[in-house]
Amino acid sequence: MPRSAFYSALLAIFLSWSLVQAHPIPDIPVRGSFSEGGAGKVVVEVNPRCFDADPTKAPSMLKPDFDKLTADQKEALKIQAAEHVKTRVAVFLEPLGQVTPAFVYDFHVQKGTDETEDQGEEVMVISGTWETTIPAGISGYRIKALEAGNLSVQFLNEVRGQAVERIQVLFPGEQSFTLDLAGLVSTKAADSAPGAVKAGDSGWWQSFVTFMRQGFVHVLPMGMDHILFVLGLFLLSRELKPLIYQVTCFTLAHTLTLGLATMGWVKAPAEVVEPVIALSIVVVALENIFHPRYTPWRLLIVFGFGLVHGLGFAGALSELDLPMSSLIVGLLGFNVGVEFGQLAIIAFALMATYGMKDNGRYRRYVVIPCSIVIAAMGLWWFAQRTFL
Repeated sequence: MPRSAFYSALLAIFLSWSLVQAHPIPDIPVRGSFSEGGAGKVVVEVNPRCFDADPTKAPSMLKPDFDKLTADQKEALKIQAAEHVKTRVAVFLEPLGQVTPAFVYDFHVQKGTDETEDQGEEVMVISGTWETTIPAGISGYRIKALEAGNLSVQFLNEVRGQAVERIQVLFPGEQSFTLDLAGLVSTKAADSAPGAVKAGDSGWWQSFVTFMRQGFVHVLPMGMDHILFVLGLFLLSRELKPLIYQVTCFTLAHTLTLGLATMGWVKAPAEVVEPVIALSIVVVALENIFHPRYTPWRLLIVFGFGLVHGLGFAGALSELDLPMSSLIVGLLGFNVGVEFGQLAIIAFALMATYGMKDNGRYRRYVVIPCSIVIAAMGLWWFAQRTFL
């Protein structure tokens, strides 16, 4: 390997250390619940790692760590959560306009982490609850993800004890659809059933699109481990046939386990899944160096590791309490977004290497140095997730 390529690889490893602490992206769920007579409740949930400058790197607060906090420390976290919500989420009641909910904050175990035998896996979050009576004349409820935020906000609702099928994931600066409340807070006949969306909204299609965007973002730019794995697949061969076979095999595998895990039929602890994902990156990268030819064995490896990557994605949907129809739409949209993210990675890689026609030089100056960097990052990641 030329000395310049070697030093470039070392520099890339050094610069990437700050990027290799991947955790599922912490969204901010906002759950509205409305019933007859105008009784309403809005609950916003904040994971304390949202307070970090880069929440994608920060770990969640586990139950044993929470138990060590003093009363003053817990109170300080509640205050921080209240300030965080004020700058990330705005609540509107139509036609009144923006309102200021009097949220009451407390700690609880995050949904989906309280059913394990290992109590150390319980993740603590802070929820703010606003209980109110919606006054007569109010026709709708919506929220906005404020521009100051760096995370997505989930808009989830329940009317008369039934989950509203349409859900939305809002990026900073975006507003939700308006949930129709007219029939709940007035004796006058409403133009539409309570819980319906206002005219101009297309229901399931909008839910599909919003989860498709979330799936894309979970790959680009947030899914560093996924990015490296796909790049590892690309580096084996730029020929179309091996590339299509590998990506298709990987897609089928992670789609399968993502669906099963989201439905609650399969569950694997994060302390097992995350190190294996790191090792998958190492294996694929080393194969590019020592076994550079495409074989059916490669597909078996890719499929096996794809199953594990699907479990890593599952946190994006499994913690949402959704009706089955919304869950299916969300799964489809999320998977399509992930595939678009993968295709974007491959397209960027193809464009970046398009000018290198000499396969010998391409392997010497691109495949081997990049595979060394990817393998080193995977090893470092594995050490972090296993021992640190």
